[in-house]
Amino acid sequence: MAESTNATPAAASSPQITPPYAYSEIVPLNKNHRVLVPQRGKITPAFRNLNALPVSLAEFSLIARDYPIVFVTADAGKSYAAFTVLGLEQSKNLFLMSDNTWDRRAYLPAYVRRYPFCMATITVDGKMREERLVCVEKKALRDKGDRLFDDEGKPLPEWEQQQKLLTEYEADLVRTNEMCKTLAEHGVIEPFTMQARPNEGTPLALSGMARVNEQKLAALEAEQVKTLMSRGYLAAVYAHIASLGNFQRLLDRRASLAAKQGEQG
Repeated sequence: MAESTNATPAAASSPQITPPYAYSEIVPLNKNHRVLVPQRGKITPAFRNLNALPVSLAEFSLIARDYPIVFVTADAGKSYAAFTVLGLEQSKNLFLMSDNTWDRRAYLPAYVRRYPFCMATITVDGKMREERLVCVEKKALRDKGDRLFDDEGKPLPEWEQQQKLLTEYEADLVRTNEMCKTLAEHGVIEPFTMQARPNEGTPLALSGMARVNEQKLAALEAEQVKTLMSRGYLAAVYAHIASLGNFQRLLDRRASLAAKQGEQG
């Protein structure tokens, strides 16, 4: 018979919730929470000083009308994520108006519209779970905030709409990541630097971005192109390529805003 000991099994580490890009501290949402939801069009401080945001596949055609769409990597090209560019300098969002609203003439990205809610990943004992947890930015929890559920715990219409946006957007982000993985495997993504010379001031250079090489795309085998088309990726790729022309629009917007600030100063 084995000798008994006083040792107890090691306790599992507490789950770790990873906040998405631009969020600070998030907590799981519960039915008793009251949440300070931003007024429609009002932009919270979290997005006022960003020059890029993640973008999902379903948004590519809408985003491409107003913004450049680029790819970024954090592991030397092994994987990529799709981002929309909001400004030509760090911490500069050119679509933020003086009254802290997003320019109404431009499409408002879903990443902004879902705030302060999000779907977060959970890590337990160093392993990431497949499921996603509905969370909320902790600083948005206020006693005088909006209720999301009624006294019986049923979701109110406003939360039903927000929850629909969250789930659809999260599913679309998965499709976006799959597209980026496929493009990387096909070897059609290349790094590039945007260089611009404003009429006034110093030249600008925005690096750390990648794009689809059209020549490499055209050289793909027919079966590869067919796969891209059947999954809806090819249309998104061409929207991305066309969107790169919006860097000039960002430069023009930057000059226009600088001129207005000069007049007000």
